[in-house]
Amino acid sequence: MPSVVAVRYLSGFKLWLRFSDGTEGEVDLASELWGPVFEPLNDREYFARVAVNPDLRTICWPNGADFAPEFLRSQVQEIPGSGL
Repeated sequence: MPSVVAVRYLSGFKLWLRFSDGTEGEVDLASELWGPVFEPLNDREYFARVAVNPDLRTICWPNGADFAPEFLRSQVQEIPGSGL
């Protein structure tokens, strides 16, 4: 399964992701931010602090919240015209 190699905050609860297989696109995580570990991510400024954790090979936040790369890959909306 591809891993996340790059992330960029877009707006709201949307991120742009690039995977190790070259796939890139947007994910909207607004409906996924429930439960204690994800509660801080409902603050957009905190959500924007997302980063790639090279050990986990996915995105994470300072509080340890993360999403499995296979879940993210299944949710990605590929960018039109990217050839993917």
